[in-house]
Amino acid sequence: MQRIAIYPGSFDPVTMGHLDIIERGLKLFDKIIVTILQNPTKKYLFSVDERVEMLEDSLGNFDNVEIAHYNGLLVEYANQRDAHAILRGMRAVSDFEYEFQMALMNRKLHRDIQTVFLMTSLRWIYTSSSIIKEAVRFGGDIQDMVPPIVHDRLKKKFSLPTGGAN
Repeated sequence: MQRIAIYPGSFDPVTMGHLDIIERGLKLFDKIIVTILQNPTKKYLFSVDERVEMLEDSLGNFDNVEIAHYNGLLVEYANQRDAHAILRGMRAVSDFEYEFQMALMNRKLHRDIQTVFLMTSLRWIYTSSSIIKEAVRFGGDIQDMVPPIVHDRLKKKFSLPTGGAN
């Protein structure tokens, strides 16, 4: 039986921290389905299609990673895809309360699907998609925090020169 995990998020945009969780998660699971979830109350910088494209480009060397998107209840999707777990990354204690509540609710809704938390590597503990977008907006150098395709797309979104360190 293949051990499948769903790794949900907005991935707006994907960061090196996300890729770190995926790579480390692949040591625990046979397959990870990276799933873009849409939150109707959130405004996104990139469309779902753009996020799928950036994820595909960033994860192209992994045969056991699938990119998907879903609008609905995460545990229902995990059940539909025969996933055994929901993979979540945590950066700091501040993430714990929200993630803990979500894990308990998911467990209440579907007891057979486990939530697995991986602590983000120290190198990426301060990064988030929101912080990266804000840094780029004000000309910050984020090149080593995101895959190359994301760096280029962020520069275009904010009408900044591409190439170079910024």
